[in-house]
Amino acid sequence: MQRRLLRVLAGVLLTLLCTGLLSLRYHSRLSSQGAWVTPEPSLPSPGHPELQIHNVFIAIKTTRAFHRSRLELLLDTWVSRTREQTFVFTDSPDEGLQERLGPHLVVTNCSAEHSHPALSCKMAAEFDAFLASGLRWFCHVDDDNYVNPPALLQLLAAFAPAHDVYVGRPSLNRPIHASEPQPHNRTRLVRFWFATGGAGFCINRKLALKMAPWASGPHFMDTSALIQLPDDCTVGYIIECKLGGHLQPSHLFHSHLETLQLLETAQLPEQVTLSYGVFEGKLNVIKLQGPFSPEEDPSRFRSLHCLLFPDTPWCPQLVAR
Repeated sequence: MQRRLLRVLAGVLLTLLCTGLLSLRYHSRLSSQGAWVTPEPSLPSPGHPELQIHNVFIAIKTTRAFHRSRLELLLDTWVSRTREQTFVFTDSPDEGLQERLGPHLVVTNCSAEHSHPALSCKMAAEFDAFLASGLRWFCHVDDDNYVNPPALLQLLAAFAPAHDVYVGRPSLNRPIHASEPQPHNRTRLVRFWFATGGAGFCINRKLALKMAPWASGPHFMDTSALIQLPDDCTVGYIIECKLGGHLQPSHLFHSHLETLQLLETAQLPEQVTLSYGVFEGKLNVIKLQGPFSPEEDPSRFRSLHCLLFPDTPWCPQLVAR
């Protein structure tokens, strides 16, 4: 009887010990400053330092027409968790945004048009600002994206620092074609993959520095004009056709051009970016029950934010019974 009791007690102690260790490992994901850090990868690279949010430069591309309808929603939700790392690139001054963002609002000299030159102009400004920052990762998103910081860090930390990394979601199920001008009025057909800017993508500094001859200063717009394709296609062209690199496709990035309701609620905390919008004449949003109604929260971003960060002050708090 005593032996049986001892075995039971040993089992309880082992369970408590494992639970304590798991709890310690979970809480270690938050630094003393409250910044998210990733748990160590299952197969860490030798000498790989722990990645933190302050290692990442996040650029949001927007335009004045969406400052109120889109951008303020982002500032209230995920940007509140990444404020020091996030920079907004727009085409027009805005006193209200300037008060909220300070130097993190970057007013470019780009046109407000949704044209190839205007889009490439803003991407060039983003790229140059990243190079000047000295940070380790450049991540571009649009103003209809929700960025999940813990999931982003977990993804980026999985890549070995010695490798060139270009990660995102292709918008096509095949490579895109472009005509590359050659001497003597000839052209060469090139094929390459690119990550759609509508879902977001990330590039590490090692690769970005190699891109500089075609992407820094005025070179990005020149490259875009050369192949007559928009900014996200131009990024893929530089990496795959000029540098021989490759896109690493990830299903964790999402745009409003896919059926977002196919994502289950349990999958949402794992996703790096999410989106919303009108697709084929219908509102396309993630499927999420509460805490806000669709009328209060048509994008579902506020409800998503409360799911991921329930300690947010404006999130409804559950009443203990």
